[in-house]
Amino acid sequence: MALEMDPLLHALSYFRRRKFQLCSDLCSQVLEKEPGDQVMRDRCPTNASWCLKMRALTEMVYVDEIEVDQEGIAEMLLDENAIAQVARPGTSLKIPGTGHGAGPSKAIRPVTQTGRPLTGFVRPSTQAGRPGSIEQALKTPRTAHTARPMTSASGRYVRLGTASMLTNPDGPFINVSQLNLNNYAQKPKLAKALFEYIFHHESDVKNALDLAAYATQHVQFKDWWWKVQIGKCYYRLGLYREAETQFKSALRQQDMVDTVLYLAKVYSRLDQPLTALNVFKQGLERFPGEVSLLCGMARIHEEMNNISTAAECYKDVLKQDNTHVEAIACIASNHFYSDQPEIALRFYRRLLQMGIYNSQLFNNLGLCCFYAQQYDMILSSFERALSLAESEEQAADVWYNLGHVAVGIGDRNLAHQCFKLTLANNNDHAESYNNLAVLEMQKGHIEQARVFLQTASSIAPHMYEPHFNFAVLSEKVGDLQRSYIEAQKSKEIFPEHVDSQQLINQLKQHFARL
Repeated sequence: MALEMDPLLHALSYFRRRKFQLCSDLCSQVLEKEPGDQVMRDRCPTNASWCLKMRALTEMVYVDEIEVDQEGIAEMLLDENAIAQVARPGTSLKIPGTGHGAGPSKAIRPVTQTGRPLTGFVRPSTQAGRPGSIEQALKTPRTAHTARPMTSASGRYVRLGTASMLTNPDGPFINVSQLNLNNYAQKPKLAKALFEYIFHHESDVKNALDLAAYATQHVQFKDWWWKVQIGKCYYRLGLYREAETQFKSALRQQDMVDTVLYLAKVYSRLDQPLTALNVFKQGLERFPGEVSLLCGMARIHEEMNNISTAAECYKDVLKQDNTHVEAIACIASNHFYSDQPEIALRFYRRLLQMGIYNSQLFNNLGLCCFYAQQYDMILSSFERALSLAESEEQAADVWYNLGHVAVGIGDRNLAHQCFKLTLANNNDHAESYNNLAVLEMQKGHIEQARVFLQTASSIAPHMYEPHFNFAVLSEKVGDLQRSYIEAQKSKEIFPEHVDSQQLINQLKQHFARL
């Protein structure tokens, strides 16, 4: 007769192999066979199967709170934690152009709506712009790459909260509202598992905070782990100063890298990047060479337009971990926009050797090959990028770059077709509207060019090119007043743009002669 493995050990084996759904199903079967061990409403459970199922359900929806930072439109526009309305240069993340270092020119490196250069690596809350008004926020194209929820509570957290209904057709596994949290807090191991279940799976921050408060009182405020969890709850609720107090108290009891990252995250949300950098530096004194701390410093420098300092931090990251994808991608992007495509090509090839195989990488390889004059690899790289494109936005970016290649070799008809294909895949691609307008201007189609430029400026108010091109077009057709207005808009967006300054001076001289 074959021996059967104990169901609980079998479920534990599934859990260790990260087969959480199988683990949860097996635990459910064990709980159904032993109804006497089910969770009672007024008593703390002692059943290992119940605890293991709770851990498995938590791991199925677990998201690292350090990396994922989703800020809603309401939090950005209704922020009551402002330190100063007019921040000093180099002290704010919210106001563009306040970095100490000389950031790259907008004429060379594209920028986001915030006025910061595009990074070489897509991170949470870096692609979508920070709108200045609710009208601009609502007009923002809500695609998979740029959408933000109205509030963080209407975004990822609510979707995670519905996971409890999916795990059990009859309803949630645990009815949190009817639990006596004070009793659970007296059993430390069970309390920690229950907290993570409530916080991550149910997304019930209030009850999670109550449980953490009871538990930290039970251990006489001597457990740093509970203080970190209370800080996470405060952060989720928008109580950043209270979260800062908890994280600092936890650090005094126990030095942990995660706690340093949480504290720096609080200061970043409070728009205090210099304080966040000091926190990272103090953390590096206790944890020398820690990659996550170095990477956090690089991200803040990058957001503050200190691109050269950020590149140095990313190089320090690579000294500790030479396979760090974000560091390699950001250094490659920096070399590309610094007119060093050959060096950028080496870094992107390194990513390819590491096994990264996606549309964005081949897109960047094609551009580097073109500007490095390695023409034999251009079309094959872009063909591979098109075949690997997982969304219309990715395909649009590939066609847009192919249009640039066509402009570079002088084939205007091919460029026109590529930009049209870009708009067919992504109708909100402002750069393609701008470039199509330039091609139409060269063909003498003034009205068509004007329509394209107006569309580009309305879709991307942070771009200076549509306004400058519209100014040049209006000046050619004799509409000097419109040309002056558009040139002024271009200068407001990009004050260092020499061509806009020269056009304004020419128009002023012409107006003076009238």
